[in-house]
Amino acid sequence: MQQRKTTAAGRPSGTDGSDFSYRMVVDSRYTKVTKGRSRLRLLILVQATIYLIGLSCAFMTSTKNEERNTLGIASAAIGILFSFIGDFGCRRSRVNLLRLYTAASTVVMVLSVFSAVRSRLTMEERNSSGTAANLELVGFISAQLGAVVQIVAIIVTGSLVNNMSPPTKTE
Repeated sequence: MQQRKTTAAGRPSGTDGSDFSYRMVVDSRYTKVTKGRSRLRLLILVQATIYLIGLSCAFMTSTKNEERNTLGIASAAIGILFSFIGDFGCRRSRVNLLRLYTAASTVVMVLSVFSAVRSRLTMEERNSSGTAANLELVGFISAQLGAVVQIVAIIVTGSLVNNMSPPTKTE
């Protein structure tokens, strides 16, 4: 069989350019999956950063005389773990891992916000001032920002899972 030679214009010889209707086109859901993955990976990175800020604030505000903020520390540590699971599910296109990430990170974020609010209220009762008060304020703000990021992550993950799933046939 004879191969077509490419001309200077970049078009194979023997065609007039009218064969474009026979070329394959990428389905739009695959481009949506690619865009959704990049958005979700960015959101997971932002979430992991927020968890690290919350973890460091929870460690730094506790002193030897006081008990540690165990709920804040545990929720941030578990949040980091599920951020890794979400990233792995995003990289490997594992729908079940993405669903697990969404559910677990939502629960973790609710616990983190609850811990931050509780810490903020006890700080006002103790009349804390100085560095500890500033760190608790940073932890409180990061928890609130994390809740907003979580809402966006739920939306992006839901869209990504719907586009990853094969289309249903209607008969």
